[in-house]
Amino acid sequence: MNLTEAEYNRIKDLLPLQRGNVRVDNLTFLNAILYALENGCKWRALPKEYGQWSTIYKRFRRWSENGVLDRVFTALNEERLKNADVSVLSLDST
Repeated sequence: MNLTEAEYNRIKDLLPLQRGNVRVDNLTFLNAILYALENGCKWRALPKEYGQWSTIYKRFRRWSENGVLDRVFTALNEERLKNADVSVLSLDST
């Protein structure tokens, strides 16, 4: 469930500008998030093609706290680009 360049271009205005020495571009970052949602994997289990898991997690946490991901996933659903339901959370207590 990766975003294509064309799909990304439709939502890129919702994203913060990348500044400084950025190792993972926004498209790759969003595809890493979609991969984790689709596969339910741990951050440490992300494939290397997405970059370091810690980089992805830190940006995920920052964007979550700032409401960026809410706007992105709302736009993805409204534009019918991807149907990603992030309202369900499952925790395993074992």
